[in-house]
Amino acid sequence: MNILYEDTSLVVLDKPAGLTSEEGVPAALRQRWGRPDAYVGVIHRLDTGVSGLMVYARTPGAAAALTKQVTESQQAYAILDGRAEAGPGAPAQPCFLKTYRAVIAGGPDEALPPEGILRDYLFKDSRKGRVFPVKRPRKGVREAVLEYCIVETAPDGSLSLAEITLHTGRTHQIRVQFASRKHPLWGDGKYGSRVKGAIALQSCGLQFVHPDTGRIMNFTLPLPDTAPWNLFAE
Repeated sequence: MNILYEDTSLVVLDKPAGLTSEEGVPAALRQRWGRPDAYVGVIHRLDTGVSGLMVYARTPGAAAALTKQVTESQQAYAILDGRAEAGPGAPAQPCFLKTYRAVIAGGPDEALPPEGILRDYLFKDSRKGRVFPVKRPRKGVREAVLEYCIVETAPDGSLSLAEITLHTGRTHQIRVQFASRKHPLWGDGKYGSRVKGAIALQSCGLQFVHPDTGRIMNFTLPLPDTAPWNLFAE
Protein backbone atom coordinates (compact mmCIF):
# COMPACT_ATOMS: atom_id res chain seq x y z
CA MET A 1 0.00 0.00 0.00
CA ASN A 2 1.66 3.18 -1.20
CA ILE A 3 0.95 6.41 0.73
CA LEU A 4 1.09 9.50 -1.50
CA TYR A 5 0.26 12.17 1.08
CA GLU A 6 -0.27 12.26 4.81
CA ASP A 7 -0.85 14.90 7.49
CA THR A 8 -2.69 15.11 10.81
CA SER A 9 -6.10 15.32 9.11
CA LEU A 10 -6.02 12.87 6.23
CA VAL A 11 -4.06 10.33 4.24
CA VAL A 12 -4.11 9.70 0.47
CA LEU A 13 -2.98 6.31 -0.77
CA ASP A 14 -2.88 3.91 -3.69
CA LYS A 15 -5.01 0.95 -2.59
CA PRO A 16 -3.80 -2.36 -4.00
CA ALA A 17 -6.26 -4.79 -5.55
CA GLY A 18 -7.32 -7.49 -3.10
CA LEU A 19 -7.53 -5.20 -0.05
CA THR A 20 -10.98 -4.14 1.11
CA SER A 21 -11.44 -0.37 1.36
CA GLU A 22 -13.71 -0.45 4.42
CA GLU A 23 -11.81 -2.85 6.69
CA GLY A 24 -8.54 -3.89 5.04
CA VAL A 25 -7.10 -0.43 4.44
CA PRO A 26 -7.95 1.00 7.89
CA ALA A 27 -6.42 -2.09 9.53
CA ALA A 28 -3.28 -1.75 7.40
CA LEU A 29 -2.98 1.95 8.29
CA ARG A 30 -3.33 1.29 12.01
CA GLN A 31 -0.67 -1.38 11.78
CA ARG A 32 1.61 0.94 9.82
CA TRP A 33 1.20 3.70 12.39
CA GLY A 34 1.56 1.28 15.31
CA ARG A 35 -1.71 2.61 16.71
CA PRO A 36 -4.40 -0.09 16.88
CA ASP A 37 -6.97 2.44 18.14
CA ALA A 38 -6.24 5.17 15.56
CA TYR A 39 -9.25 6.87 13.98
CA VAL A 40 -9.62 6.10 10.26
CA GLY A 41 -12.66 7.64 8.57
CA VAL A 42 -13.87 5.92 5.39
CA ILE A 43 -14.95 8.61 2.90
CA HIS A 44 -15.52 6.61 -0.29
CA ARG A 45 -15.10 3.03 -1.46
CA LEU A 46 -13.40 0.91 -4.08
CA ASP A 47 -14.28 -2.67 -4.97
CA THR A 48 -11.89 -5.16 -3.39
CA GLY A 49 -10.55 -6.21 -6.78
CA VAL A 50 -9.91 -2.63 -7.91
CA SER A 51 -6.78 -0.59 -7.20
CA GLY A 52 -6.14 3.12 -7.01
CA LEU A 53 -6.45 6.42 -5.22
CA MET A 54 -8.39 6.83 -1.98
CA VAL A 55 -8.51 9.42 0.78
CA TYR A 56 -9.14 8.56 4.43
CA ALA A 57 -9.77 10.98 7.28
CA ARG A 58 -7.66 10.91 10.44
CA THR A 59 -10.10 12.96 12.54
CA PRO A 60 -13.91 13.01 12.84
CA GLY A 61 -13.90 16.66 11.76
CA ALA A 62 -12.00 15.91 8.57
CA ALA A 63 -14.30 12.96 7.90
CA ALA A 64 -17.38 15.17 8.21
CA ALA A 65 -15.90 17.84 5.92
CA LEU A 66 -14.82 15.37 3.24
CA THR A 67 -18.13 13.49 3.39
CA LYS A 68 -19.92 16.80 2.90
CA GLN A 69 -17.80 17.41 -0.22
CA VAL A 70 -18.81 13.99 -1.58
CA THR A 71 -22.50 14.69 -0.94
CA GLU A 72 -22.39 18.19 -2.46
CA SER A 73 -20.49 16.91 -5.49
CA GLN A 74 -23.11 14.23 -6.08
CA GLN A 75 -25.76 16.96 -5.92
CA ALA A 76 -23.79 19.08 -8.41
CA TYR A 77 -23.42 16.16 -10.82
CA ALA A 78 -27.17 15.45 -10.56
CA ILE A 79 -27.88 19.04 -11.62
CA LEU A 80 -25.28 18.95 -14.41
CA ASP A 81 -26.61 15.73 -15.95
CA GLY A 82 -30.28 16.62 -15.53
CA ARG A 83 -31.30 14.28 -12.71
CA ALA A 84 -32.12 17.23 -10.44
CA GLU A 85 -32.94 20.90 -10.70
CA ALA A 86 -30.80 23.60 -9.16
CA GLY A 87 -32.32 25.13 -6.06
CA PRO A 88 -31.21 27.93 -3.72
CA GLY A 89 -27.72 27.28 -2.42
CA ALA A 90 -27.12 24.36 -4.75
CA PRO A 91 -23.43 23.65 -5.45
CA ALA A 92 -22.38 24.97 -8.86
CA GLN A 93 -19.61 22.47 -9.55
CA PRO A 94 -18.44 19.22 -7.96
CA CYS A 95 -15.37 19.61 -5.76
CA PHE A 96 -14.75 15.95 -4.93
CA LEU A 97 -13.70 14.40 -8.26
CA LYS A 98 -12.97 10.75 -8.95
CA THR A 99 -11.48 9.67 -12.28
CA TYR A 100 -10.96 6.09 -13.40
CA ARG A 101 -9.37 4.26 -16.28
CA ALA A 102 -10.36 0.84 -17.54
CA VAL A 103 -9.41 -1.63 -20.23
CA ILE A 104 -12.60 -2.82 -21.94
CA ALA A 105 -13.34 -5.45 -24.56
CA GLY A 106 -13.62 -4.23 -28.15
CA GLY A 107 -13.69 -0.74 -29.59
CA PRO A 108 -16.27 1.99 -30.16
CA ASP A 109 -19.53 0.87 -31.78
CA GLU A 110 -23.23 1.74 -31.85
CA ALA A 111 -23.73 0.66 -28.24
CA LEU A 112 -20.65 2.53 -27.08
CA PRO A 113 -19.66 5.63 -29.09
CA PRO A 114 -16.12 7.03 -28.69
CA GLU A 115 -17.32 9.26 -25.85
CA GLY A 116 -20.50 10.10 -24.01
CA ILE A 117 -22.60 9.63 -20.90
CA LEU A 118 -23.96 6.26 -19.79
CA ARG A 119 -27.22 6.17 -17.84
CA ASP A 120 -28.74 3.03 -16.37
CA TYR A 121 -31.03 1.85 -13.62
CA LEU A 122 -29.14 -0.68 -11.50
CA PHE A 123 -30.48 -3.25 -9.07
CA LYS A 124 -28.14 -4.72 -6.47
CA ASP A 125 -28.93 -8.37 -5.65
CA SER A 126 -27.15 -8.86 -2.33
CA ARG A 127 -27.91 -12.58 -2.25
CA LYS A 128 -26.14 -13.17 -5.56
CA GLY A 129 -23.46 -10.54 -4.98
CA ARG A 130 -24.22 -9.02 -8.38
CA VAL A 131 -25.68 -5.86 -9.84
CA PHE A 132 -28.12 -5.98 -12.74
CA PRO A 133 -29.30 -3.27 -15.15
CA VAL A 134 -33.10 -2.94 -15.26
CA LYS A 135 -35.40 -0.95 -17.51
CA ARG A 136 -37.30 1.19 -15.02
CA PRO A 137 -37.17 2.46 -11.45
CA ARG A 138 -38.61 0.32 -8.66
CA LYS A 139 -37.81 -0.53 -5.08
CA GLY A 140 -34.09 -1.19 -4.65
CA VAL A 141 -33.18 0.34 -8.02
CA ARG A 142 -30.85 3.34 -8.27
CA GLU A 143 -29.90 5.45 -11.28
CA ALA A 144 -26.25 5.29 -12.33
CA VAL A 145 -24.52 7.93 -14.47
CA LEU A 146 -20.96 8.23 -15.70
CA GLU A 147 -18.97 10.11 -18.34
CA TYR A 148 -16.43 8.27 -20.45
CA CYS A 149 -14.01 8.70 -23.31
CA ILE A 150 -12.28 5.92 -25.24
CA VAL A 151 -8.76 7.29 -25.58
CA GLU A 152 -7.11 4.43 -27.46
CA THR A 153 -7.99 1.12 -29.13
CA ALA A 154 -5.52 -1.70 -29.69
CA PRO A 155 -4.50 -2.20 -33.35
CA ASP A 156 -6.43 -5.48 -33.57
CA GLY A 157 -9.55 -3.86 -32.06
CA SER A 158 -9.74 -6.40 -29.25
CA LEU A 159 -9.31 -3.96 -26.34
CA SER A 160 -9.68 -0.25 -25.62
CA LEU A 161 -8.54 2.12 -22.90
CA ALA A 162 -11.34 4.23 -21.43
CA GLU A 163 -11.20 7.19 -19.07
CA ILE A 164 -14.22 7.56 -16.79
CA THR A 165 -15.65 10.18 -14.44
CA LEU A 166 -18.33 8.97 -12.05
CA HIS A 167 -21.40 11.11 -11.45
CA THR A 168 -22.86 8.51 -9.06
CA GLY A 169 -21.15 5.94 -6.88
CA ARG A 170 -23.12 2.74 -7.27
CA THR A 171 -21.81 -0.73 -6.45
CA HIS A 172 -19.96 -2.25 -9.44
CA GLN A 173 -21.26 0.66 -11.51
CA ILE A 174 -18.47 0.96 -14.08
CA ARG A 175 -18.20 -2.80 -14.48
CA VAL A 176 -21.93 -3.30 -15.03
CA GLN A 177 -22.53 -0.30 -17.29
CA PHE A 178 -19.81 -1.29 -19.76
CA ALA A 179 -20.62 -5.03 -19.59
CA SER A 180 -24.30 -4.36 -20.33
CA ARG A 181 -23.16 -2.84 -23.65
CA LYS A 182 -21.07 -5.94 -24.50
CA HIS A 183 -17.80 -4.27 -23.47
CA PRO A 184 -16.86 -5.98 -20.20
CA LEU A 185 -13.74 -4.94 -18.35
CA TRP A 186 -10.67 -7.10 -18.94
CA GLY A 187 -10.44 -9.77 -16.23
CA ASP A 188 -13.94 -9.17 -14.86
CA GLY A 189 -15.32 -12.71 -15.11
CA LYS A 190 -18.31 -11.86 -12.93
CA TYR A 191 -19.62 -9.55 -15.65
CA GLY A 192 -18.71 -11.37 -18.84
CA SER A 193 -14.97 -11.16 -19.45
CA ARG A 194 -13.44 -14.38 -20.75
CA VAL A 195 -10.01 -13.31 -19.55
CA LYS A 196 -8.67 -14.47 -16.19
CA GLY A 197 -6.71 -11.90 -14.21
CA ALA A 198 -7.07 -8.81 -12.03
CA ILE A 199 -9.90 -6.51 -13.09
CA ALA A 200 -8.43 -3.81 -15.35
CA LEU A 201 -9.95 -0.87 -13.48
CA GLN A 202 -7.94 1.79 -11.68
CA SER A 203 -8.93 4.85 -9.67
CA CYS A 204 -6.35 7.09 -11.32
CA GLY A 205 -7.42 10.62 -10.37
CA LEU A 206 -8.65 12.20 -7.13
CA GLN A 207 -9.33 15.82 -6.32
CA PHE A 208 -10.82 17.42 -3.21
CA VAL A 209 -10.48 20.47 -0.99
CA HIS A 210 -8.33 20.07 2.11
CA PRO A 211 -10.70 20.40 5.07
CA ASP A 212 -8.23 22.48 7.10
CA THR A 213 -6.34 24.64 4.61
CA GLY A 214 -8.93 25.00 1.85
CA ARG A 215 -6.24 24.07 -0.67
CA ILE A 216 -7.21 22.02 -3.71
CA MET A 217 -5.56 18.60 -3.44
CA ASN A 218 -5.04 16.86 -6.77
CA PHE A 219 -3.53 13.38 -7.22
CA THR A 220 -2.98 11.20 -10.29
CA LEU A 221 -1.49 7.78 -10.91
CA PRO A 222 0.44 6.70 -14.01
CA LEU A 223 -0.79 3.97 -16.31
CA PRO A 224 0.24 0.59 -14.84
CA ASP A 225 3.08 -1.12 -16.69
CA THR A 226 1.53 -4.58 -16.47
CA ALA A 227 -0.81 -6.43 -18.86
CA PRO A 228 -3.20 -5.43 -20.30
CA TRP A 229 -2.40 -1.76 -19.53
CA ASN A 230 0.95 -1.97 -21.29
CA LEU A 231 -0.81 -2.29 -24.62
CA PHE A 232 -1.48 1.42 -24.46
CA ALA A 233 0.81 4.44 -24.43
CA GLU A 234 0.75 6.83 -21.47
